[in-house]
Amino acid sequence: MFGVLEGTGVEVLDPRFHRIVPGSARVERLWTGARWSEGPAWFPAHNTLVWSDIPNDRILRYDALSGQVGVFRQPARNANGNTVDREGRLVTCEHGGRQVTRTEHDGSVTVLASHFDGKRLNSPNDVVVKSDGSIWFTDPDYGILTDYEGNKSDSEIGRCNVYRIDPQSGAVTIAADDFIKPNGLAFSLDESILYIADTGASHDPVNGPRHIRACRLGADGATLGRSEIFATCTAGLFDGFRLDVTGRIWTSAADGVHIYHPDGTLIGKVTIPEIVANVAWGGPKLNRLFICGTTSLYAVMTHTNGAR
Repeated sequence: MFGVLEGTGVEVLDPRFHRIVPGSARVERLWTGARWSEGPAWFPAHNTLVWSDIPNDRILRYDALSGQVGVFRQPARNANGNTVDREGRLVTCEHGGRQVTRTEHDGSVTVLASHFDGKRLNSPNDVVVKSDGSIWFTDPDYGILTDYEGNKSDSEIGRCNVYRIDPQSGAVTIAADDFIKPNGLAFSLDESILYIADTGASHDPVNGPRHIRACRLGADGATLGRSEIFATCTAGLFDGFRLDVTGRIWTSAADGVHIYHPDGTLIGKVTIPEIVANVAWGGPKLNRLFICGTTSLYAVMTHTNGAR
């Protein structure tokens, strides 16, 4: 019998989701007090999670050992998406700064990308680091449309693209220019596919996209080829997402976290009483899913592990 497992916030829609979340698991609200939570990133060396509170212009930090939450950085130039690179450094998309930065081990901040073809970026949104060290990020215009999540301004580029930063030269190139509002992104386990969310329906609810596209990487591993729609959101919009070790996609949605089998089937949900913007795997075994709800940070234990 499938359906909502009483009291757990877990909804099984397909037998392939059975037992992925323990029957005894409960969704925990770890902290509340944000305006718009986004961009969670796990630091295993410190047992901490950082995430962005965009309108409040701060990055917060949760200590998994003590349960305490504090401010990691404020002001944070309206930071949005975050990730941790292969050397344990924080890579951040900044709406207010209109740039992608890296926080070095000594605390200094390096600007990785701020312009393309001599023009300022819109408002970098989410970011992922490939195994070769290249950095891929999306650049919709959410941070310049109003002053709420950044600084209202006109787009100098005139469109919303997906970009790649070369690991050797630092050159910024366009990876995809056919998205309306590219948003969350993540690589498949073998890095042959880059999954990218398009949230164009946020400003065109009738005709705008609300899906994740699967984009094939070219033979050079540095360009994107053909793409196809992987899944269309059934509740609100997809935003940020992560993969587990089996290739399942755990993605944000209006009613919580939606879990997709690699074949594109929606197999289950972790329901949350707020719109979810993003998720991240954490804990010593990467089997704890951290969830950024609108105002709060949530977590749930699982029987799977996040892709490293």
